[in-house]
Amino acid sequence: MTQQAEAATTSGYYDPSVLVSTEWVAEHQADPGVRIVECDEDILLYDIGHIPGAVKLDWHTDLQNQIRRDFVSKEEFEQLMDSVGISNETIVIFYGDRNNWYATYAFWLFKYYGHGDCRVMDGGRATWEAEGRSYETKVPAYISTGYQAQEPDQSIRAFRDDVMQLLPLVETGKSALVDVRSPQEYSGEVIHMPGYPQEGAQRAGHIKGARSIPWALAANPDGTFKTPDQLREIYASEGIAEDKDVIAYCRIGERSSHTWFVLTYLLGHQNVRNYDGSWTEWGSLVNVPIEKSV
Repeated sequence: MTQQAEAATTSGYYDPSVLVSTEWVAEHQADPGVRIVECDEDILLYDIGHIPGAVKLDWHTDLQNQIRRDFVSKEEFEQLMDSVGISNETIVIFYGDRNNWYATYAFWLFKYYGHGDCRVMDGGRATWEAEGRSYETKVPAYISTGYQAQEPDQSIRAFRDDVMQLLPLVETGKSALVDVRSPQEYSGEVIHMPGYPQEGAQRAGHIKGARSIPWALAANPDGTFKTPDQLREIYASEGIAEDKDVIAYCRIGERSSHTWFVLTYLLGHQNVRNYDGSWTEWGSLVNVPIEKSV
C-alpha cells in the first residue's frame, strides 16, 4: 500500500479519494493521465506562477455563460475540456487560493457535467508555497481530446423554486438551509462584503430559517480541511444531520460549493445541493421570505 493510499484509509473522511496531498501532486504532475487545474478567486495568480503543467480555468470567463447568468452549456463545457487537454478518463486535480473555494467551485461544475475522477489538492496554493515547491509561468498546450460531457446532474444543483419548496420542511426541522456567508452578511448588517461589487443584491439578510455556518470554518489556518470529527461538530451543532435534505448558498454559489464539497464528500451527506443563484438572486426577488438579525 502506498503512503497516500494508507493515509486515505485512515483519514476518516467519507470519500478520502477526493483529496490529494501536495506531495502526491508533485509526484504525479507530469503523468499523462493527470491534469492539474488552477482556479482562483484572484485570477492573476496563475500568470504570476503556477504548478508546472497546470492549466488555468477563469471562474467568470471560462466557466460562465457570457450572455445569461448561468454556467457554460454542455457543448461549451466539452469545448473547454478539449482546449485544456482533458479527456473523459483524465484524473483532474483542482487547486487554488482562498482555502480552495474556487477549486471546489470548478470541482462542482465538473461533477455537474459528469466528470468521473475529480480531486482537490488539500491546502491549495498556500500549502504548496509554504512547502517551497516550484512554480512556473509557462502556459502548457495540450491536444484536443474529443471530450463528451454527460447531461447536467440536477441532483447537486438547486434553483430558487427548489428553495421555496424546501422552506416548509426547514420550518419543521426536516430539511436545512445553510448560509455560508460571513456573519455580517447573514445578519443583514451588510448587503455584500467589500470588494465584491459584482455580487450586489437589493436587500440584506438571509433566507428565512437558514442556519449560519460560514464556509471557512471547514478549513484550518493553513487552508487544509479540518478533521472529520471537527467538521461533524461544526455542522451537527447547527442541526445539519446526514439524513436531511440540505441546500447551501452564499452570494453567487462559489463559497457554498466549498460547503457542498465538505458535506457530500468529506462527511457523506447524501442529499446536498448548491444554490448558485444564492443571495444575489434571492436578495433581489420580489415577495420572498427574508430575515434579518440586526
